[in-house]
Amino acid sequence: MPGSEADMDKKPDWQPRFPGSGRLKGKSAIVTGADSGIGRATAVLFAREGADVAIAYLSEDEDAEKTRELCEAEGARAFTFRGDLGKEETGQKLVEETIEKFGKLDVLVNNAGEQHPDYDIEDITTEQLQRTFQTNIFSMFYLVQAARPHLKKGAAIVNCTSVTMYKGAPILLDYSSTKGAITAFTRSLSGNLIEDGIRVNAVAPGPIWTPLNPSGGQPPQEMDDFGEDTPMGRPGQPNEVAPAFLFLACEDSSYMSGQVLHPNGGIVLNG
Repeated sequence: MPGSEADMDKKPDWQPRFPGSGRLKGKSAIVTGADSGIGRATAVLFAREGADVAIAYLSEDEDAEKTRELCEAEGARAFTFRGDLGKEETGQKLVEETIEKFGKLDVLVNNAGEQHPDYDIEDITTEQLQRTFQTNIFSMFYLVQAARPHLKKGAAIVNCTSVTMYKGAPILLDYSSTKGAITAFTRSLSGNLIEDGIRVNAVAPGPIWTPLNPSGGQPPQEMDDFGEDTPMGRPGQPNEVAPAFLFLACEDSSYMSGQVLHPNGGIVLNG
């Protein structure tokens, strides 16, 4: 984990589906977990829409470099940043480098995450529990704290929560718990920043075909029919999720804050 997209036989679809329309022209964005999957699709879509992109990732160098090349092919400035965002100092360094290279920060996408399946709660070790919370929610606190002095009126923060927050996931107890925390964080942070003109929203994907699941995020025996239990009968693709992040990052969603979008294959949820 996090898993290499380059090594996957069946590659996820990250390609933007439509020409850009300048919705992020002149903007600077950080996208975490941007080496592959939803993060890559979001970073490349942001680049197509005119944003410069900081590509934050944990360890998959080949995937991250590919994302950078794809962003630059869209005409954007882009750089890769390798590090563990579960550590406070890493988030600070990421923001500092973004400001140094781009001069400002307009959009923060907190997408990085990890999950570890366990059929029995007794199998969740203290180390795993702490690690999952560190990566999935502590990193968001650290990054927002580091970014806050640079976020001006009109800035946007978009967090990645999950369908598991709403419907639960019996074998993803710690992961689902962090996603509940992320949703509460999103709503609370929205109220905290809204008077300063900074919007905070979230996206709650359903089962999406990314390196996370086949690299250990799901048990191997669960992968043959992954996503087939959705009403659409299939997993989603990263480029079916990235437009939700774009919408919440740009002025199209100027009257939305504290909200969650649900690209999940038709699963009807309350909230």
